[in-house]
Amino acid sequence: MSRRASDSKDSGASLGRVLVTGSEIAARVWSMGAEIRRDYAGQTLHFVALLDGGTMFASDLARAIGPDVDLRMHFIRASSYGEATVSDGSVQVEGAETLPLAGARVLLVDDIVDTGRTAREVFERLRQRGAASIRFAAFLSKRHRRVVDVPVDYLGFELPGKFVVGYGMDYAGRFRGLPDVRALDEPRRPAGDS
Repeated sequence: MSRRASDSKDSGASLGRVLVTGSEIAARVWSMGAEIRRDYAGQTLHFVALLDGGTMFASDLARAIGPDVDLRMHFIRASSYGEATVSDGSVQVEGAETLPLAGARVLLVDDIVDTGRTAREVFERLRQRGAASIRFAAFLSKRHRRVVDVPVDYLGFELPGKFVVGYGMDYAGRFRGLPDVRALDEPRRPAGDS
């Protein structure tokens, strides 16, 4: 049995259709890197990436930005999903309290903007560290789910309301290594289960 089939069966969820292919991802991330390079050429930019879901996107984006921008890489952890497919509204942030950002230009990098609550909380933490400016690069957005308005300066793709996995994004720790972005079909409950 293939790893993907095994993972699907073990998690109770199954992989749905491909929403964004690996080649579409590569082209768009390269284009985003060029936009950021144009905006920050010759400057120092503190690149603050959110773990864990944003790791692949952040790595690819940093390479796409290239050497014309002096990137200072930082990683912090923020989460609002846990093992669910819908955020419960609470946000946990770890690692922002030690970032050396006084007077710095900051690029916040995340895999997905859903309700906007996580981004808002991280923006506030970065402001508390004294960042002079904060711009936001998000790989995916689900604008229709937004409950908090957050500015997205560099956006990869807008997607419908499906829960998605792949390219670093997971469901309960699974599916991060997929090279594309796929919908996750909800687990089926047995008859009589409520």
